[in-house]
Amino acid sequence: MKKYLVIGNPINHSLSPELHNHWIKQNGLDAIYEKRKLDNNDLENLILDIKKGNIKGVNVTVPFKNTIIPFLDDLSTEAKKTHSVNTIHLKNKKVVGHNTDITGFETAIQNINFDFKKKKIFILGAGGVVPSIIYASVKMGSSEIMISNRTERKAIEIKNIFNNIKLVKWGEIPDFDVVINATSLGLNQDDKINLDFTKVGKNKLFYDVIYNPSETNFLSLGKKLGNKYENGKLMFIYQAFLAFKLWHGIEPSINEETIKILDR
Repeated sequence: MKKYLVIGNPINHSLSPELHNHWIKQNGLDAIYEKRKLDNNDLENLILDIKKGNIKGVNVTVPFKNTIIPFLDDLSTEAKKTHSVNTIHLKNKKVVGHNTDITGFETAIQNINFDFKKKKIFILGAGGVVPSIIYASVKMGSSEIMISNRTERKAIEIKNIFNNIKLVKWGEIPDFDVVINATSLGLNQDDKINLDFTKVGKNKLFYDVIYNPSETNFLSLGKKLGNKYENGKLMFIYQAFLAFKLWHGIEPSINEETIKILDR
């Protein structure tokens, strides 16, 4: 039986096993997908297990999307450009890192019929998924991208990758069309982003990369203020779709049954 993993810390919130094992069963594959909590000092042994064939593929979530890179043999074009990896597999005896978050986010936005063209995008956070969101937002024609992070140093590191983005001091709210929560605030139901959005107006898009819980306090606030809101469920599904296709050579089905698996 082939083994696949999602790694992260924390990892309890991840619904990747539910989704991938659903697709594995649906396609009659002899495989299993599990989640594993790791620390930085576990990454080298993980890569050795992949090289030995003990693990066939790995999804990467917080906080390893960037820190896993030095252990890999090669990167896809998208992973190189974003310095971010969320999918790993063994190809020609080399452990290769891919980034399926970019297309996952882009496809999710297209599915909710929200046009990013000439829009001002305000991103909260500077974690591993943020470069993918910036890359996708540029592809979709956004006019301006701003990021704000509690630790400014991390925001500066992302600006070193994408020179044209604007840094905003944490606590300040610029004029925007889309605000994206890419922090981990919201994984716990009690988490709140203590920023004042009461004066931003209506008909903006509040987007949260978190999908579990399905409605964070950030999204509840956006809804209360009269804005469009969306969680990260579709992004999660579409990035997983691409990882599954990469590993198994099969395009899994995405339908209402798939989406209901993630309803929490």
